[in-house]
Amino acid sequence: MSFVNLVSGGLDSTLVGVMAKEEGIEHFPLFIDYGQRAARKEWETCKLVHDALGLPVPTRMDLSGFGRVIASGLTRQELDVKADAFTPGRNLIFLLMGSAYAYQHGASSVAIGLLTEEFSLFPDQKRQFVTQAETTISAAMGRKIKVLTPLIEFGKADVVRLAQAKGITGTYSCHTGNSEPCGRCIACLEFQFDKEK
Repeated sequence: MSFVNLVSGGLDSTLVGVMAKEEGIEHFPLFIDYGQRAARKEWETCKLVHDALGLPVPTRMDLSGFGRVIASGLTRQELDVKADAFTPGRNLIFLLMGSAYAYQHGASSVAIGLLTEEFSLFPDQKRQFVTQAETTISAAMGRKIKVLTPLIEFGKADVVRLAQAKGITGTYSCHTGNSEPCGRCIACLEFQFDKEK
């Protein structure tokens, strides 16, 4: 078994890569630049973290034109990074591109770092979406490509604890792309919300 790991330089996808390495599972990290505000910071962090942890070198796919056309708080500075965060089609594009990459490498699966539905704000973060996407992608590829959600039972606090136990540091999880996390985007607030529970 081998899989494509959709990576962002963030804690969730890095943890998936470390778990795969520990289990001796071959994986191909794929970073997708979809025109997000944080693309440069995420990519630089992704390369550094993978190198530091001895993970495979990530491949970068440039789909930045998507973000130039599809406006959201994640792709445009003039929109609110939290209130306008939904980016329609984003996760489906991630899964489709990851599956195409898996097909090229003879991998059987693509992994996306979705957390428990308790934290899901958008329709493309739910199990129903994952199931339907897997069916559609398999039809499009002409063979079964499984969509893996290895963290789907986890809250952010669980991810943080496990990542700390595995010595994962240096990741970046803010949608603004600023050097210092903004503390108000959904990625930043996930950490705070789970601590308060």
